[in-house]
Amino acid sequence: MAHLRSRRGLALAVPVVLSLTASLGLVPAAASAAPLTTGATQATQATRSADGPNLAYVVNTRTDHRTIESVQRAVARNGGTIIATYDRIGVLVVHSANPDFGAAMRAVRGVQSAGATRTAPLSAAGTTDEGAVQVLSKAAAAKAEQRATAGQEPLEADQWDLRTIGADKAAAINPGSRSVTVGIIDTGVDDTHPDIAPNFSASQSADCVSGKADTTYGAWRPVDADHYHGTHVAGEIAAARNGIGVAGVAPGVKVASITVAQPDATQLFYPESVVCAFVFAADHGVEITNNSYYVDPWLYNCMDDPDQRAIVDAVNRAQLYAQRKGTLNVAAAGNTNDDLDSHALTDDSSPDDSTATTRTVDPHECFDVPTQLPGVVTVSAVGVNNTKSYYSSYGQGVIDVAGPGGDKYQIPDTPSKNGRILSTLPNDQYGFLQGTSMASPHVAAVAALLKSAHPHATPAQLLALLKAEADNPGCPAGPYDGNGDGVVDATCVGGKHVNGFYGAGVVDALRAVK
Repeated sequence: MAHLRSRRGLALAVPVVLSLTASLGLVPAAASAAPLTTGATQATQATRSADGPNLAYVVNTRTDHRTIESVQRAVARNGGTIIATYDRIGVLVVHSANPDFGAAMRAVRGVQSAGATRTAPLSAAGTTDEGAVQVLSKAAAAKAEQRATAGQEPLEADQWDLRTIGADKAAAINPGSRSVTVGIIDTGVDDTHPDIAPNFSASQSADCVSGKADTTYGAWRPVDADHYHGTHVAGEIAAARNGIGVAGVAPGVKVASITVAQPDATQLFYPESVVCAFVFAADHGVEITNNSYYVDPWLYNCMDDPDQRAIVDAVNRAQLYAQRKGTLNVAAAGNTNDDLDSHALTDDSSPDDSTATTRTVDPHECFDVPTQLPGVVTVSAVGVNNTKSYYSSYGQGVIDVAGPGGDKYQIPDTPSKNGRILSTLPNDQYGFLQGTSMASPHVAAVAALLKSAHPHATPAQLLALLKAEADNPGCPAGPYDGNGDGVVDATCVGGKHVNGFYGAGVVDALRAVK
C-alpha cells in the first residue's frame, strides 16, 4: 500500500541539508512553475524502437528556455513523450519505452540529472499511518454524541489529542484565519463530508497523479473509501466546529486536496505526482502543505544511483520552489522506529512497486523524500502520555518537532479508551488511525494558527515559531520500552531543550494563538 507515513520519514541535520543543497544545484525562485504543455514535442511519437517497459521519468535541466527547448527535442529523439514541463524549476515529466532513455538523456547537454521514477511499467503510494483504520460504528458515534459536553463537538471527548496540545482552548481564542490554506498532498479528500465541507477550498485543489494538474471539479476526491488517508488528515487539521462529529486543531482555516496517490490498491505516491503537487500548491497560494507519506518506490533514495538521484533532484526543486513562494512544507518522520541519525539502516522494502531487495543504507547519503529535504519540517509522534509513540522514527538533529500521532499502548481516559487519533473518513464516517501520518497534520495545523497570527511570516520564520512554542518532555529518565515487552526499543540522545525523540518539543496550539 502507498507509503502514507506509516512509513518512515527521514529528517536532515544541518550539515546534510547544506551538502544536499549544494550537490543538486538548486534553481532560483520563479514567478511560476506551471507546466508547459503546448508544442509539437509534447506529444511526439518515439523515433527509436520501444522495446522496453513503458516507464515514467524525470529529466532535470537548467532553466533557461534555450536549454529546455533543446532538451525537449532530445526527449523526442530518444523515444520519450513529454507529459509536463515545469520550466521554472527545470523538470520534465516524460514517459518512454526506450530501455536506454535515462542513460541517453543524462548524456544530453544541459541535463543535470535524469532517471526512472518507478521500476514497474505504467498501468491503466506510500503513507505513514500505522495499522488499519478502526471505523467508528454509527451506534458508537450516536452513544458518544449523547455523552457530549456542552461547548464540545459531539465526538470531541475521544479527541485527547486536542487537549494534549491545547487546541480545544486555542479555538476559543483564535480558530485560525480563512485566508490561510493547508494543502493536503495525499490520497484525496472527501470534501462532501459535513465536517470538512465548510472549510474546503476547491479553487486550490487538483489531481496531480499523472504529473500534470487536473482541476476538473471533484478530481481531488478519493477514488473509493479505501483511499481514506487524506480525508482523515483533513479532519485533523480543520474539521469545523459546527456541532457535528469532531473538531480540527485549526477549525477556522481552509484545507485543499492535491491528490497524488495511484487510484489502484497500491496507492503509491510517485515522484512526478509529488513534483506536480508542490508546484501547484505554490502557484495557487497554499501557505502550508502536509506530507504524510514518502515518495515511492524507494524508501531511501541514494545519491550514487542515477535514477534515485534524479528523484531527489526533481522533488527537491519543486519543494524549494514552494518554499520560495512562501509555502511551509511539513512531513511525517515515519513509523519504523528507526534512528535517522544512524549511519546504517536496513531497507528491505524497496523498490515497493516491483520486487524488493534488502540493502543497507546511510540516511546521511540516502534520503527519505520529501521529509529529509532542506527546509521541510520533520515530525515525530507522541501518544497521550506525551512520550514517543512506539513506532515513531527519531534522530538527533533530524526531528524538528513532535505532534500527537497516537499510540495503542498509551491508553487515554476517554470514553473509547482508544489511544489512536479520531478523525473524519469518506462517506460521512469517522475512525481511528495512528502514525506519524497523524502527527504531521497536527503540526501543520499549529503552523496554520501561527500563520494566521503572523500573516507575513516566511516558512523559515514559521518553523522557528513552531520550535519556540513547543514544549519538550525531555529524554526519558530510564530505558525506553515503547511497547512494554521488556526490551529497550530506542535510545534518546540530547537534552531537555532539543533531543532526538522530540526535536524542539511537542507543538502547542494554545501558545501559538497567544
